Amino acid sequence: MTSARAAWARALGVAAGLGAVTALGQAPFGLPIAMMIGLAGAIWYFAAARSPKAALLYGWAFGFGYFALTLHWIVSPFLVDVARHGWMAPFAVVLMALGGGAFWALAFWTARRLSPQAWPLILTLPTVELIRAYIFTGFPWGTLAQATVDSLAGQSLALWGPYALTLWLVAVAVAVARSGAHPLPRVLLAIGAAALLWIPPQVPPAPMTDQTWRIVQPNAPQHLKWDPAMIPMFFDRQLEFTAAPTTGPQPDAILWPETAIPWRLDRAGAALSEIAVAANGTPVILGVQRADGERYFNALIALDGDGQITQTYDKHHLVPFGEYIPLGDFMARFGVTAMAPQHGAGFSAGPGPRTLDLGPLGRALPLICYEAVFAHDLNAPTRADYILHATNDAWFGTFAGPQQHLAQARMRAIEQGLPVIRAANTGISAMIDPWGRLRDSLKLNVAGYLDAGLPAPRAPTPYARTGDLPLAVLLLAGLIGAAAQRRRTLRRPK
Repeated sequence: MTSARAAWARALGVAAGLGAVTALGQAPFGLPIAMMIGLAGAIWYFAAARSPKAALLYGWAFGFGYFALTLHWIVSPFLVDVARHGWMAPFAVVLMALGGGAFWALAFWTARRLSPQAWPLILTLPTVELIRAYIFTGFPWGTLAQATVDSLAGQSLALWGPYALTLWLVAVAVAVARSGAHPLPRVLLAIGAAALLWIPPQVPPAPMTDQTWRIVQPNAPQHLKWDPAMIPMFFDRQLEFTAAPTTGPQPDAILWPETAIPWRLDRAGAALSEIAVAANGTPVILGVQRADGERYFNALIALDGDGQITQTYDKHHLVPFGEYIPLGDFMARFGVTAMAPQHGAGFSAGPGPRTLDLGPLGRALPLICYEAVFAHDLNAPTRADYILHATNDAWFGTFAGPQQHLAQARMRAIEQGLPVIRAANTGISAMIDPWGRLRDSLKLNVAGYLDAGLPAPRAPTPYARTGDLPLAVLLLAGLIGAAAQRRRTLRRPK
């Protein structure tokens, strides 16, 4: 290897390493200050990338290191059925890391095109993160803002959402990493940012409603969940938790997780009757698969005290390759089908976000599993009183995936100012208040239930009112201005 290639290899290795350090901000590590150190280090090192091509490669390596560690749990779904899907696991991690890194590569390339300095990253990195949330159905998992959920800085999600918070994080990192600047302001800025990322949220206790919800967590590992020999045990376990006596207030409603029963809805009459008997007149909301002709849906249904279905919600934001296959008819010719569905080759998408009118229980905004990842999906036409999140995080493994998914549910609570009632098959089930704090929770990989009081919602937050549009306009205007300034600079006589 020539000295030039060796230098490039070292540079890209350092960039990937700094990406991994930045990823330590994410659960389960939970070190947002490490995230800022890695981000500032990468931006300082970015100064050595003199050409747009070099910046692109550097940004790609940095993003690869970040997403490889953040998304290492992505192997878990492919290991549920090792014989069919196990060979895809290493490719999934590498491709997801390369894909996420490609967005960051674009940000670094564009920044270097706009200026020889690092400041354009303040515009370009949040822009590509916003694009990542929307393009190709979106995949905003692992945003920088996700690492702030336990900190005072994370409360600003209610004001401006995850991508404006990302802009602030990048702006601080750029200012701290700025070469040639006086060190004292940079040190003070770094200390201030570290304090905001370290100090827990300083918010008042959440006012409570008079409702109590029972949250059921059956802990059915994915490789056993659909085993005919295990199905009765998991179903009976949920019935037992539903019927269990309480030492406190009687539950007003009961929430079971995503696909809580194995039977398709049109064949589940006997099971629904058993659930109603166990609930003894208490409404139950649970996940189930349902059919409409030849189409299948991942659904959430509400049962009244008599076991009658009063509300149905169909999941609308499906997981690519998990719940449906892009170009599914063509791919099915080669035996490539989705992993999650038990009927047919994939699910159909529901019509979109909406609230459920649960009568005396108020209005609920239902989210099924992956839908909690998308901040912009929570802007339903009617304001809800709380969020219902039914999920099956057994797909996400037993380590980082479920904890990161919980962090995102907490982000949605802060952004919307709404409590979240979360039932997860293998955990982490929780009652989350409108400031994103866990009031009660069940640990990962345990079977159980909890009875938790429902916090009252806050007034609609600024982000709940505006969404991402104001930031998108601001970023577009900033990029146009930066491009115009770059053009004027190039036209000046030397």
